Amino acid sequence: MTLKRPVDPDALKMFSFGVFSKLEGAVTAGMIHLGDKLGLYESMSQSVEGDTSSSLAARTNLHERWVREWLHNQVAARIVHSDDLSIDEPVFHLTPEAVLVLATPDHPSYGMGMFHRLPQTMGALNNMPEAFRTGIGHDYDSHGPEGAVGIERSFEPWNQNFLVPIVLPALQGIETKLKNGARVADIGCGSGGAALLMGSTFPSASIDGYDISRYALDRAEERKTEQGITNVHFYDPRTQPISLDHSYDLICTFDCIHDMTRPTDMMRTIRGALKDDGTWLLVDIKAHDSLDQNVAKNPMASLLYGISVLSCMSSAMSEPDGEGLGTLGLSASRAKDMAFDAGFTYFERLDIDHSVNAFYEVRP
Repeated sequence: MTLKRPVDPDALKMFSFGVFSKLEGAVTAGMIHLGDKLGLYESMSQSVEGDTSSSLAARTNLHERWVREWLHNQVAARIVHSDDLSIDEPVFHLTPEAVLVLATPDHPSYGMGMFHRLPQTMGALNNMPEAFRTGIGHDYDSHGPEGAVGIERSFEPWNQNFLVPIVLPALQGIETKLKNGARVADIGCGSGGAALLMGSTFPSASIDGYDISRYALDRAEERKTEQGITNVHFYDPRTQPISLDHSYDLICTFDCIHDMTRPTDMMRTIRGALKDDGTWLLVDIKAHDSLDQNVAKNPMASLLYGISVLSCMSSAMSEPDGEGLGTLGLSASRAKDMAFDAGFTYFERLDIDHSVNAFYEVRP
């Protein structure tokens, strides 16, 4: 071993601490997954006085000793709160903010979707050595049906609160078109949340959802039946391709262009499917033009680059010669250049506040 300089003992301790703090985060993320899966957060959110490990275990039908150790992790990680840890049976509770993030599925701050699919995401590590050697990744169906549910739970809380009242009115003339019977395509529709929301809100509109995940499409059909919505239809574009007949008034892509193996071709497809006076709503991850900018300006850059390896870029490289944009691969300037190359002439970022995503109005 050749070192560039002598080892600084203090720097060594701090570096080791930093490395193991990442492991702490990974293990605690697993505990958050369990808290969600076992209904522990939901139960705690309904308790006015707080819970001991015994009361929480009794109410959730779980073994007290396991619940106690889980609570100890959670209070050490400052996810649950206790006023006094020195007593024999501490009382634990969720703050009002924690209730929204951990146990309120219809609130836009709800954050359990990514933790729902954490086992599947981390399970992708088993596939990574071969992917690194061959260059070929794995699509979203490699994460199984729970992967599709996790995506649904990740993005729908915000969409359900803001898509109809905030996002769609920000697009020029789209609300009127939707009310008058617009034809809409949601490409990369997942389990159909946005498509079904638009279909129920605008009954005169016709909505087509496209996705290549069979798990997501099956879930979308199930939800469509449950909700009794008849103006929304779901398709796999590999068997029922998107028609390049300039027939759509609005095309939406929510958080999916960077996941695609051939986003350049998809943008050309969108242009071919869109009317000359139509609108493409492009929603994708906020990204900067370079690594140094992403690292300097995005405090979650390490998380997003890691998720890219395990999920987003893996999907984008799941076919030979995939373009491999990855999670932070579609900056505003790159998206604009690609859109203009595909035949669009108008590209504007919408003034919509979102912690992760940027929203663009794109037109021919």
